[in-house]
This record gives sequence, C-alpha cells and structure tokens, in this order.
Amino acid sequence: MPFPSRRLLLSLLGAAPAAAAAQELPPGWPERPMRLVVPAAGGAGTADTIARLLASELDKRLPQRTLVENRPGANGNVGASAVARAPADGHSWLFSWSGTLATSPALYRDPGFDPRRDFEPVILLGNVPNILVVNNALGVRTLEELTARLRREPGALSFGTSGNGSSMHLAAELYRQRTGVEMVHVPYAGIQQGFTDLFTGRIQLMFNLVTGAAPQVRGGQVTPIAILSDRRSPVLPEVPTTAEMGMPGLEFGSWFGILAPRGTPAPVRAAMNRLVNEVLQQPESRQRLEGQGLDIMGGPPERLGALLEEDLRRHAELVRFAGIRLE
Repeated sequence: MPFPSRRLLLSLLGAAPAAAAAQELPPGWPERPMRLVVPAAGGAGTADTIARLLASELDKRLPQRTLVENRPGANGNVGASAVARAPADGHSWLFSWSGTLATSPALYRDPGFDPRRDFEPVILLGNVPNILVVNNALGVRTLEELTARLRREPGALSFGTSGNGSSMHLAAELYRQRTGVEMVHVPYAGIQQGFTDLFTGRIQLMFNLVTGAAPQVRGGQVTPIAILSDRRSPVLPEVPTTAEMGMPGLEFGSWFGILAPRGTPAPVRAAMNRLVNEVLQQPESRQRLEGQGLDIMGGPPERLGALLEEDLRRHAELVRFAGIRLE
C-alpha cells in the first residue's frame, strides 16, 4: 500500500464507537481482576507509561481492577507468547507495539507467537513517530541538505539506534531505501551512550522516537531534521515533517495497540474497545497521552487489524533490505 494513503486508510476505519458508559457490560465480565501484559520492563518507557495510564482509567469504569503485568524479554516476544497461551476468557490482554507484532515475525525464526493466528485485534491506541537528529557541527539543517551530503560521501557518516531491528533502525533503513544513500549503522544497548557519541561527533546522525530525543532537541544539544510522519508531533511542534520536507511516505514510528488471545468472546472484545475509546476521547487522558508523544487514533478493531497486516508486509521488506536476522 502506498504510504500517502496510509492515514486515509486508517481514518476511514477510525469512526469511534459511542461512549462505553452508556453500554451494558457482558454478563459476568470481568469476574476477577484483569491483566494487561506489557512485554517490556516496568517503571520507565513510553509503553509502560501509556499502559499504566490506561489501566488506571479502566479501574474507574469496571467493577474489577486492571493490573499491568510487565513481561520483558526477546524484543517483546516473551510477553506476547505468554498472552498467546493464556485462556481466552477476557481477563488477559496484550498491550504491545509494532516492533513486537510486526517486526519480530520477520526478525526471528520462531518468535513464539503468530500475530495473525494467536490474537484478535481490539484497538489501535496511536503512534509515536521517529525523529531524525544530527550532530550540531555537521552543518546541515534540512533533509535535502543531509541527503545531498550522504550522496557526496557514501559510507562516511554513521547513525545510531537503540539496536538491530528496532523501530529506529528500520526508520533509517526506510530512509536508505527511499534515497539510495549509504551510511554506517551503530547499534547501542543503551541509547544514552548513543547520544553521548552524537554530541561528541563519534556518530553524526540518530533516529529515535520523538519522546526520546525531545530533551536533547529542546536543550540545543542536537539539530532536528525532520519528524518521520505526515503531521507534526505535539511534543516538538516546531520540527517539520518528512512530508513537509519533500519526502511524503518517509514515515516510521512505533504504534501501540491492545490485542486479545484468539477466541476471546466477541462481546467482551467489543466492550473493551468501547471502554478504551472512551478513555482516548476523554480530554484529560488525551492530554496525558499526547504528552507521551502519542498521535491518538482509536476506533474499531479493524483499524488495528488493517495496520498490522500492512506493517507485517512493510517491516518484512525492510528487514530483507537491511539483511537483519536475530535468533
């Protein structure tokens, strides 16, 4: 699917249902506390923050608690596999993102789950785009200038990411694919070391989620080039998008969604969709989520299903292009 139609597709699928407060919950659900499994470490990070905000809001709307359960490991595969094997009774939910759901099936021979076979889409929460930033001394300010520099000096510049196969890495590979430039990938286990190297000029570029790079941009430690999206981020509204800078379709970020084990009753999934849509529409919740860099989406389950199908193909293509493989 061509990238310019990507948001159009999602908007056509995005008519939000009526507020859940007026809806009757399925009989007997939930009968005990629910678990929202986050396949990442607790206490920090965009995913954990968003999940805990959602759980807190669901607690106000349901007779039982929603407990966030952190299950990190293997790029999110450990947590996703745990939910895939959980009883499909409406008490286990997967809070995950594109890296685990769309990238892992291409990166790993056996991630331990199949996103099509093992899960039912419930709701697409939103997307956090990547941003491209450069060392201040590089002397470029626009995407056109950077691309011209890379074409003049193939392989001379290095870019940092949070690791092989990460959203940041695939964003860079999409840029390479679209422009034909050559640059050296430097993956970091801890992205703060990457920023230190960027400040000192050991690497010259970095792709990162906008929330991860915002403090350095605001502090003047790096030069922002573009948000990899078709609309500006509320976190850094002064930074233009790749679409504005003449590269529509150069869009890449991490989207977040909730899924249920395959076979979870349809009325329960529909109720969860209505409840979360209500949270996304609530002004205070929206403000807090946008503060995490989330471009809020919501809508019916089909919206998440369509995006997952698109990105399973798109991410697999980028993984093949980059020659990445994790075991």
